Amino acid sequence: MFAKLVEAVGLASSSTVHGHLSRLEEKGYIRRDPTKPRAIEIVSDQTNDNINMEETIHVPVISKVTAGVPITAVENIEEYFPLPEHLTSTHNSDIFILNVVGDSMIEAGILDGDKVIVRSQTIAENGDIIVAMTEEDEATVKRFYKEKNRYRLQPENSTMEPIYLDNVAVIGKVIGLYREM
Repeated sequence: MFAKLVEAVGLASSSTVHGHLSRLEEKGYIRRDPTKPRAIEIVSDQTNDNINMEETIHVPVISKVTAGVPITAVENIEEYFPLPEHLTSTHNSDIFILNVVGDSMIEAGILDGDKVIVRSQTIAENGDIIVAMTEEDEATVKRFYKEKNRYRLQPENSTMEPIYLDNVAVIGKVIGLYREM
């Protein structure tokens, strides 16, 4: 059995697989029967009190918001995405997710294809990373600054220029990020 697992997951040796399986068994995630060396039982969360299964909520993923050249925002729910409840505080209905398109926020660690977790709010403080609607009804993710007579939506990419606006509608504040590896 170990040789097949070594090959299937690309590990160096069967002792590595044995070590991983032993740790999973010690933590209560699996159960092995010594009389059946090829059998592994996955322990369900109902039968194992040692596993902490945190509650999740399903947050709407709403259209795509650019982190580069703004794209027209279409407010429709594409899907629901599960998040651990502790990430959403007590205001679950105020949380939504937007897919990022573009690279204007790369120096803030927000990459093309990321999902930003956003708390709906209409105000922002200088330096907040926000989702904003521009005067052309386009949505964008940028760092927010209120200047003397205008607003500045600052990209976090040194090759891009800020967007200056007389009016901006803050849709929400970015409070988290999800990235698939």
